[in-house]
Amino acid sequence: MTPDPRSRPPSFTPQSGRESRPEAADGVIKVGPDGSGGGTPPPPPARPASRVTRQSSGPLPVDRSGGRARTRSASGQPPTIPPAGVTRAPRATADERRPVTSPTTRAPGRTSGGNGGGRGPGDGTRPGTAPGGAAPAGTAPGRLRLRKGRIVAVVASLVVVGMIAWPIGLVAWANGKLDHVDALSDAKGTPGTTYLIAGSDSRSDGVVKDGTSGARTDTIMLLQVPDSGTTSLISIPRDSYVKIPGHGSNKINAAYAYGGAPLLVKTVEKLTRMHVDHYVEVGFGGVEDIVDAVGGVHLCLDYDVNDKKSELKWKAGCHDVGGKTALAFSRMRYSDPTSDFGRTDRQRQLVNAIAAKAAKPSLVFKPATQVKLVDAGTAVLQVDDGTNVVDLAKLGMAFKAANGKDGVTGLPPIADRDYRPGNVGSSVLLDPDKTPTFFANVMNGKLKAGTVNSESSS
Repeated sequence: MTPDPRSRPPSFTPQSGRESRPEAADGVIKVGPDGSGGGTPPPPPARPASRVTRQSSGPLPVDRSGGRARTRSASGQPPTIPPAGVTRAPRATADERRPVTSPTTRAPGRTSGGNGGGRGPGDGTRPGTAPGGAAPAGTAPGRLRLRKGRIVAVVASLVVVGMIAWPIGLVAWANGKLDHVDALSDAKGTPGTTYLIAGSDSRSDGVVKDGTSGARTDTIMLLQVPDSGTTSLISIPRDSYVKIPGHGSNKINAAYAYGGAPLLVKTVEKLTRMHVDHYVEVGFGGVEDIVDAVGGVHLCLDYDVNDKKSELKWKAGCHDVGGKTALAFSRMRYSDPTSDFGRTDRQRQLVNAIAAKAAKPSLVFKPATQVKLVDAGTAVLQVDDGTNVVDLAKLGMAFKAANGKDGVTGLPPIADRDYRPGNVGSSVLLDPDKTPTFFANVMNGKLKAGTVNSESSS
């Protein structure tokens, strides 16, 4: 039996050499219960009968419910067949069939393509174009937002890198400016970290012109950071009568005159039985320049002074002073009723004032001030070969801790402040019975917080 042409699915078109599909007068193709035109159906065609090909898309399933074969359009409705005598309209292009949607509204059931400019695949429009091929209105703002985001990220990265690189670069630069000296001994190490801070009265820098030649140590401070316990800053009087290795007994500042920093370190180690881990020496000129670099300091003295040797003129009370006055404040001793002991207290006050000013958080945002401060400080510093800027920063924090409410400041136990052994004139005799135990307690952090063995502690 010849197959009824009307049994073909409606979306199939006649092949070359085949008769055209007849159309019923009422526009409906009659199909038998078994899907044929009423006769015995021919063997199934080679093409899959369960799926048909859409004219402009992928395969869609054939709905055979109720014995009626029909295809579904993209909208889910059966296709319509034009009545007899009606000519089919030309097939619409893909762009004409695409639903019209605004650039900012997704078509129903679609998801965003995920690209930043225009509409992406799956959102109802061609990537980068609006319906009909026009550029979508949202494309430029999308790209602008992306560019702005990139700019913000770059600027943020530069700020972060700058904040990190600046301190690193500053430290590297400062390390290169430090003057190192072979000062440390090969003595056995002791607990904690010990800093020896010496204030040199060398006139070689030309700041002080009083006819004095050579060099002495006006200031000798031992800063101890124990493994546990209290941090201590102990000032050793420059006239302390001690044993100097290879030179007998003399004032401790003579050790620097005899053998410079190395001999001073050995002398302090012999006196305290503590190994010196870091040596830091500050010249006279450093006080004036550093004070000016931090913008001046606030100092206090409770009596009037008019000292010709140091050129200090002071009215009792507290004042904000610059470098020149601060230098005179730290040097003056002849007008001080306690001589070197009072000078030691004032020098400690000055160093603490400088440290407090330099530690202000606002200094972080003042690169020019940082450079000026580092330049002034490193120009007058001498440190041992193993000490760098990081060690100096730790020293500064330890100095601040020692001067805080939980730290210790003061002097070693003193037996006689006007000791005259006959060969060196008036000197300071440290208590031979108490001094060893005192420095052992300093080393181990066992001293009680506060001021010890000074005029202010009595």
